[in-house]
Amino acid sequence: MATIALNEADFETTVTAPGMVLVDFWAEWCGPCRRFGPVFEAVSEEHPDAVFAKVDTEAEQALAQSLEISSIPTLMVFKDGYLVYREAGALNKAQLAKLAQQVAELDVKAALAEAEAAAEAEVEAEVEAEVAAEDEIEAEVEAVIEAVVEAELEAEAEAKNSPI
Repeated sequence: MATIALNEADFETTVTAPGMVLVDFWAEWCGPCRRFGPVFEAVSEEHPDAVFAKVDTEAEQALAQSLEISSIPTLMVFKDGYLVYREAGALNKAQLAKLAQQVAELDVKAALAEAEAAAEAEVEAEVEAEVAAEDEIEAEVEAVIEAVVEAELEAEAEAKNSPI
């Protein structure tokens, strides 16, 4: 599939569509961008089911700024509406082809479920650590209270046994 030009008006609709969307942010004056362009085009031919889009950062300055594009070329890859890759710098053909293949094989729903499960496990571990810390503090407080009560009982016993 040949690459398409994206602008601010069609960016959101394009990247939130089902499937894989690769977006190259570039400018005519950028040497690395000009070298990356043919690589991007070649890999697009190998993935006719994906959308390969280009954003001219000179013509689309507001879009580039809203996406915080500070270096070019920058590649963003979306899968089923989710941003799954964002990196500045030009890739060679093998690297881009491998990335496209990995994203094509990515099950976004499974990855999201896995990330959610990991986040839940992390929260559970934090809660368990807090409960353990609270239990430890409670045990220390109980030990201090027992020591104080024992000291008071000993002082009372000594006072009773005192010859005064």
